[in-house]
Amino acid sequence: MKLMKNGLNEAAINRIASAFSQLQPNFDVDNFTLQILNKLETLELKERVEHIIKVLHQHLPQCYFQTLAIFNQLKTVWDHGNEDDPLRSFAAWPIIDYIAAYGMEHPKESLASFEYLTSLFSAEFAIRRFIQKYPDICHEQFQSWIKHDDDHVRRLVSEGTRPRLPWGVRLQEFVNDPLPNIPLLSHLKNDSSLYVRRSVANHLNDIAKDHPELVINTCKEWQKPNNKELDWLIKHATRTIVKQGHPAVFSLLGYTDNPKVTCSEIRLSSKKIKFGENIDFSCDLTAKTKSTQTMVIDYVIYFVKANKEQKAKVFKLKNIELGACKTVLLEKSFSFKAISTRKYYPGLHRIEILINGKSVQSVNFMLES
Repeated sequence: MKLMKNGLNEAAINRIASAFSQLQPNFDVDNFTLQILNKLETLELKERVEHIIKVLHQHLPQCYFQTLAIFNQLKTVWDHGNEDDPLRSFAAWPIIDYIAAYGMEHPKESLASFEYLTSLFSAEFAIRRFIQKYPDICHEQFQSWIKHDDDHVRRLVSEGTRPRLPWGVRLQEFVNDPLPNIPLLSHLKNDSSLYVRRSVANHLNDIAKDHPELVINTCKEWQKPNNKELDWLIKHATRTIVKQGHPAVFSLLGYTDNPKVTCSEIRLSSKKIKFGENIDFSCDLTAKTKSTQTMVIDYVIYFVKANKEQKAKVFKLKNIELGACKTVLLEKSFSFKAISTRKYYPGLHRIEILINGKSVQSVNFMLES
């Protein structure tokens, strides 16, 4: 798998240099590329973005408006790179972030340039500093952008305002009070582009981490019969609160409210396992009603951490439809083989079964080194 930082490699630098040399006759391609490449291999992704911005500033007009005039022609000469390269859009990242580095005193002109450039690489990171400094100007612009012909610009509204955007500056004002964004999201919820609708769902999922009731109530207001696209959006938007077992989310998603079932004790393949082995577990779920019930079945493993305390991690087991008085076997195997994303420690662990977020059975087992 290609490392993310290699989205800004020598080929990307050459594409940047080629574009600016076509728009600025005195652009020193050789010196520009040499300055960047001399240091590039030692830098990680965000460091590469910052390094390229600094070198660009040395080779572009010192008048910000003259630089913006060049930026606002960039798409006419831009080399989009190899279609087989999933990171080819990264070449435009430092150009867009340049605006946040040097254009903070000129919000309206900078926002207009974001509108033009965001289809090359999303301006969702760069625009956040403007949202923090100029909330009213940005909000007024967003009300226009949600009606824009370009889905990249419409998505910039929903993605740029996300309270907890990964890699982005946290917008603490929206973490505390996300209500100003709800009308924007509401307009975009039925957008013709899945690219935009997925961003709306991710934005709501951000909000749900701090305001689950607001997200549930918003989704209830949005729901319409036989609208599969909106159903998908709501399901994607509520994925965190489903894992957290928030009681109100399951009926929102069409699952049985307070299902009537009994769960047998959890059967384990062994009460003691060693690093690298699997723990197999199973139980029986029996319906106690004369009607069919639908439910979400998850399991939780309480992992021992370095400080010897346990930390819960929720995993998806299955979604089921259980007929009247029927019994279903639930079974799963979990591997304790070493992986890069989780470190295992010896000690007493626990497995728990959740039905619509509620615990119904649990059992302990020992992980030994």
